[in-house]
Amino acid sequence: MAKLSSTLVVEPFGKIEIFTDTAGIRVKAGIRMKPAVEGAQTGLAIDGSNSMKKMFGADLPPFMPRNNLIEAVARSMAEALADFDTDGNTSVIYWACGVGGAEIEVLGEMDEAKAAKFAFNGPKKFGTGTKLAPALRHFAIEKFAHTPWSICVFVTDGIIEDLVEVQALTLSIAEQVSAGQRGFTKFVLIGLGEEVDEAQMIELDDMDYGGLKAQDGSLIDLWDHALASEMASLDEIFYECVSANSIIAPSATITDSTGRQVRKVGGGSYSDGLPALIEFICAPEATAFTLNIPGAGVFPQPLI
Repeated sequence: MAKLSSTLVVEPFGKIEIFTDTAGIRVKAGIRMKPAVEGAQTGLAIDGSNSMKKMFGADLPPFMPRNNLIEAVARSMAEALADFDTDGNTSVIYWACGVGGAEIEVLGEMDEAKAAKFAFNGPKKFGTGTKLAPALRHFAIEKFAHTPWSICVFVTDGIIEDLVEVQALTLSIAEQVSAGQRGFTKFVLIGLGEEVDEAQMIELDDMDYGGLKAQDGSLIDLWDHALASEMASLDEIFYECVSANSIIAPSATITDSTGRQVRKVGGGSYSDGLPALIEFICAPEATAFTLNIPGAGVFPQPLI
């Protein structure tokens, strides 16, 4: 599997993944939209470890102007999550705070207006480590254990020191989802800066759940990840949350660069509805595909 570079992705597509397939080129693409979900709850967790001080502008002498690089990012993400949240508020925390980076600092509920003006100046006590499990536990167990639908975004600039514990906790949450004891759950890890260990992020994103399935029969996949530098839009946060059953247009056709209509994975066509998440097979020699939505436009998308 290879993720198509965001520099090649055109509107209205989000993240595009390309897979090798014996029948040709298999493409999985999200069409930018925020899924309409009842009872959606959202959370935002911002890394508060010592390595983040420079990004917060917190380690500068008093006479130096404060260059807070985090504030604009945090405000934008909090606004997007609040807009998506059914209650109009997103729950915001700092994580990796205090001794060993094992503490969290709760900033509270924020609507779009509050998020747009909030002073994200960093935690009261920057952490001496980077522990993700406490923040994951705060949202998944303390805040959203009984909500029908939740998404939590974790922003970090460095290495996760308790990855094994995070994986064990994730598997426990997945088992609850599979057993019908909790609703839809999604975690998104977003990396900032040049020190991010993307290998760890990929390890979480590609975690093996042993074939566990949700109540609707879909395979459970709790984590997604992205590098902020490669995100074309904050809508990418919601990429893996869109449902293949979320119809965004009554009909559409997709052809590849050879002029042939693509083959929809699972059979059928898009003539009776275009979902927000599409997956199809192009010819082996295809270099692009074109989405045609009647009344909305024609959207050519390169694959190389």
